Amino acid sequence: MPNIIEITDFSAPVLDVYARLTEAQLRSKQHPAAGLFVAESPKVIGHALDAGYQPVSLLMERKHITGQGAGIIARCGEVPVYTADSALLAQLTGYALTRGILCAMRRPVLPTAAQVCAGANRIAVLEGIVDPTNVGAILRSAAALHLDAVLLTPTCCDPLHRRAVRVSMGTVFQIPWARIGQTAADWPAAGLAQLRAMGFKTAALALDSRAVSVDDPALMAEEKLALVLGTEGDGLAPATIAACDYTVMIPMSHGVDSLNVAAAGAVAFWQLRKR
Repeated sequence: MPNIIEITDFSAPVLDVYARLTEAQLRSKQHPAAGLFVAESPKVIGHALDAGYQPVSLLMERKHITGQGAGIIARCGEVPVYTADSALLAQLTGYALTRGILCAMRRPVLPTAAQVCAGANRIAVLEGIVDPTNVGAILRSAAALHLDAVLLTPTCCDPLHRRAVRVSMGTVFQIPWARIGQTAADWPAAGLAQLRAMGFKTAALALDSRAVSVDDPALMAEEKLALVLGTEGDGLAPATIAACDYTVMIPMSHGVDSLNVAAAGAVAFWQLRKR
């Protein structure tokens, strides 16, 4: 039986997850078991449920209870469904709801880098990428373009950030991902050493006069390859580039010297997929 609750009090603590908690507070590093994240839209929420994520509550426009939210409600059992009209919900959350439905979910216990890379041939490593839109877009491309896993350095944006989840279109729940290292000191030296110990050659995507083309035959023939992408402003750290086995660039025309990191990642993922 659906547990439908009409919102009458904006200050109710049960609504904090949607209205007042920051992304950092939702992560709850001090108490990981209490961590939450928010998924938007029926499709994205459906992918999370398919992957076994546990819902805590739903927030949706009243009209969706018997409409596009009905299937989601049925799958979530007796979790509370907080509801109001769209204008009231936008006032509560501070933004218009994507397709009128949000779901608060429990954060999972993350696997280790070794676990997600077991049996992998092509992976992406994201170094310090802080824009959740870029992280979400990279995860979506990685899932679509035949990568086996994604690793994130300690300073990289949280893939379960609300915007990253939304931009990924739920692929964050479909492609394996993990952190490589716990603190900034764990990257690049220790992280790259771990990748090599797992049998990966490392390829830094960077503008460099010594770089090989993304379609270089030797690069494409590598059995196990980790593609390392850098932060939006400065790209990869010089120490990371120097320590990688390859430096790789995408040939470009019309005087264009670089692509957005998510676009560059998509090109490299497709070209260097395991054939």
